[in-house]
Amino acid sequence: MTVVGLREWVALPDLGVAGLRAKIDTGASTSSLHATDIEPFERDGEKWVRFTAHLGTVVQLRHRRCEAPLVARKTIKSSNGHAQVRYVISTTLALGDRFWRVEFTLACRKSMRYRLLLGSKALIDGQLVVNPGIKYVQDKPAFPASTTSATGVA
Repeated sequence: MTVVGLREWVALPDLGVAGLRAKIDTGASTSSLHATDIEPFERDGEKWVRFTAHLGTVVQLRHRRCEAPLVARKTIKSSNGHAQVRYVISTTLALGDRFWRVEFTLACRKSMRYRLLLGSKALIDGQLVVNPGIKYVQDKPAFPASTTSATGVA
């Protein structure tokens, strides 16, 4: 098991995204990525989704147009009890020296401090344990070549 803090640097190499701060949230089961301009479409008979991933902070805005195969649409209940239907994608997450597939719901998180929330399912799949007294203990992940057909479309 790898120990992580409440905040960690991550990358989404299949989407061409690096240097993203993530909030580790053991209270959320699913992971979430800040996305807008979400458009479902078909490619070769398969369902895909195109979206703008917002990657920077409120002060230092960055965004990237991305495409990924659509895994599902899920109804997610937020911490304030509000239910919302969200698109779900699966992509490779890099954290420290570890890489694994994680499902992310695409949601508007513009009022949130962190653009990426890493939920408990991803923590279990990545065999991570959280020490809530520390932050940024893992090195920033290396940025490898893409490993799937999901694309970051600059």
